[in-house]
Amino acid sequence: MGAAKPCLGYPSRTEAVLALRDQGKSNKLIAHKIGISPSTVGALISSRKHTRRAVLNQKTVKIDNDVLEKLRPVAAARGIEVNQLCCNLLALIADDGLTDAVLDDALELSQ
Repeated sequence: MGAAKPCLGYPSRTEAVLALRDQGKSNKLIAHKIGISPSTVGALISSRKHTRRAVLNQKTVKIDNDVLEKLRPVAAARGIEVNQLCCNLLALIADDGLTDAVLDDALELSQ
């Protein structure tokens, strides 16, 4: 399998297809938007069926474009896409129990 091809701000075409699908877009519209055939869209969706169940249950998180733009240089410095950086940050915050610390610091800074 080749390297993932970033697409529409997602780390791969598959992620882009799945996100657009979750938004209710048709395979034909997704194909047009990405520049691939509708059959390729179907294949990318089908290929995801063979992944772990936990991955299938992931949800899309919407992040404002201005926030993504601020994080883009940080992601680039690490050689990853900005969406992956966001996932990594959220996982680290959740796994290390840092949610209250991050939110409390943000509250203190705004006062």
